[in-house]
Amino acid sequence: MDSSKVEYNRLVYTGRISGIPQQSGSLRRVSNGVTNIGFDEILKEAVRNEQAIKFSKHAQIRMRQRNIQLSQDEIDRIGHAIEKAREKGVRDSLVLMGNLAFIVNVPTRTIVTAVDGENIKDNIFTNIDGAVVL
Repeated sequence: MDSSKVEYNRLVYTGRISGIPQQSGSLRRVSNGVTNIGFDEILKEAVRNEQAIKFSKHAQIRMRQRNIQLSQDEIDRIGHAIEKAREKGVRDSLVLMGNLAFIVNVPTRTIVTAVDGENIKDNIFTNIDGAVVL
């Protein structure tokens, strides 16, 4: 993850929404230049966004301050950890990955804060009800 601004996932549709199933694809241009988007595509996109990991403003600040950058593979690993925690009924989890620690709100899939190796030592993690070690 680079140090640039991280934006939250938002669904933005500029075309008309049509509940009528489309032929081979869900997107098509009509004569007036407006794109019709089928309900199935909107639903799939909503599910993808629901499964995406979000970063709170606080987490973004901490990651920038501590120069924590995550690869897509690391984000995927955190996502799997969140899923494991959810399966066990955990609401707020500590996720330990190498020399990094993340506090995650499991139901919203939101990383609340991030801690690196130097700051993990002698630190107390409170308000969690589970931990996942990767």
